[in-house]
Amino acid sequence: MPDKKPLPPKTAKELTYTEKVWHTVGIVAIVAILILIARVAFGILLMALAGCLISVYFHGLGDVIQRKTKWSHRISMVVSITGSFIILGFLLWFMGSKIQNQISDLSDTLPRTISNAKLKLAETPLGRKVLEAISGGGSDKLFTTASQFFSTSFGVLGNMYIILFLGIFFTANPSLYKDGLILLIPPDQKDLTRNIIDRTSFTLKGWLKGTMISMVLLVILIPIGLSIMGIPLALVLGLLAGLLVIVPNFGSFIAMIPGVLLALTIGTDTAIIVAFIYIGVQTLVQNIIAPIVQKRIINLPPALTIIGQLVMGVLGGAMGIVMAVPALAIVMILVDEIYVKKINLK
Repeated sequence: MPDKKPLPPKTAKELTYTEKVWHTVGIVAIVAILILIARVAFGILLMALAGCLISVYFHGLGDVIQRKTKWSHRISMVVSITGSFIILGFLLWFMGSKIQNQISDLSDTLPRTISNAKLKLAETPLGRKVLEAISGGGSDKLFTTASQFFSTSFGVLGNMYIILFLGIFFTANPSLYKDGLILLIPPDQKDLTRNIIDRTSFTLKGWLKGTMISMVLLVILIPIGLSIMGIPLALVLGLLAGLLVIVPNFGSFIAMIPGVLLALTIGTDTAIIVAFIYIGVQTLVQNIIAPIVQKRIINLPPALTIIGQLVMGVLGGAMGIVMAVPALAIVMILVDEIYVKKINLK
């Protein structure tokens, strides 16, 4: 009986393929676990991202102070943080009581304003068609949602306490967190990680610069236009428009609703003029001035921005919508650095 031939040993290629399979399974498992953790703690991650934005703001302002004054980096950062708190405290002391009273008045008068707006719309044929188009449960739901939004928008500021302290801690010792992250990266990928971090910081600085200038301009220009038209609560309406500039596409429309509703109580012509004031100022600021300031540092496709807002809104609620643009910018940088550049080099 002939001896059986021994089985050939496994080749290195087969072993490599097996290792790749196990590596893939391990990566998928880790990604799945990270997704589950992120889903559970998504709100905390959003607050951490907001804290990073606060830190980016302090560092950006500190860099400007250092360039203008030639002071040391440490002194510039101290001036950046303390100066920001002093300015914020002065504004709250100077306008805080007036803004608080106007917010309270807006929350109290908004339901009555909505009812008066419906009556004003019913007086004209075009207004009646608008009411018919949104009649039924959809109308009540829309107005109820708007009322709840404007009555709770300023309550979200309670989270700013935690976010602000996170931003201060990130600002005080950023290298601690940056170096800690780089330690987790394989040696051959450390330079890529540093490049991603630096590019992300540069992009977020540009976005913050354009956003803050847009906020300031809207807070100044909107109240001036509304005051000329005799619209009450002009200061808080301008503040609301400035705050909502961080919500692309939807924020400008939402900010316009209370101003137009209040204008409808005066007259239909006044409401139309007020709507044009909002549209004109927001178009000037967000589509002309902000892109010039940002110098196309961050250029997100509108459709992709809307999809990102919807996804972030489902996952993180109002905070998710606010953080959608910086989060999407970070994702696009990661995809570009890790995937797009590599496949284009092949």
